[in-house]
Amino acid sequence: MAAISETSTQLALRDPDTRLMIRVRDEEPGAFEELVERYQARLVALMHHLVGNADEAEDLAQEVFFRVYKSRKKYRARAKFSTWLFTIANNLALNALRARQRRPAVPLPMSDSGPLGPRPAEQLVRDRATSPSQHMQQLELAQVLRRALETLNERQRVAVLLNKFEEMNYAEIAEVMGLTTKGVKSLLSRARTNLRTALEGYINMDSGPMPKSQ
Repeated sequence: MAAISETSTQLALRDPDTRLMIRVRDEEPGAFEELVERYQARLVALMHHLVGNADEAEDLAQEVFFRVYKSRKKYRARAKFSTWLFTIANNLALNALRARQRRPAVPLPMSDSGPLGPRPAEQLVRDRATSPSQHMQQLELAQVLRRALETLNERQRVAVLLNKFEEMNYAEIAEVMGLTTKGVKSLLSRARTNLRTALEGYINMDSGPMPKSQ
């Protein structure tokens, strides 16, 4: 127990979100609302990419927060808070996909940013346009990137989203997905190869350089 307590203290000092979750655990007024505000848009965006439905993404995000609040008294900071949160999110998303695997997927409008902000594909190109024509190019690239992400299987898509848009390292992704670090490296390598293939036609049409994989 002493070792766990020491680890919790060290993590709390380094990670502001861990400190915030400890405040939630200790029933500090307003702490849970602050946590929801800090993570809701990111969580909905991630769920939207994983399950492909805006309403379901919001419902799943609310379920994640419900589980966080329900288990707050048992919270122990053994990893970064975001790692714990996205582990819950990943499990819920995969369960939702398995539950509806026999039903046809509903395609999403490619330019829809969702109710709480841009989805990850759009984050790659946002804030770069300085003219109407550049803005249109920005939207087109977001659509192409989203289609490319949708060509990946579930595990590859989760790994890419966590790596590129949540900026998680291999060890953190491994913990979220229940894999080894080596397994995550292999998964991301295959995902990058598949993304290059999916983007090849667009890149050949465009004289610009291919986006970096690192």
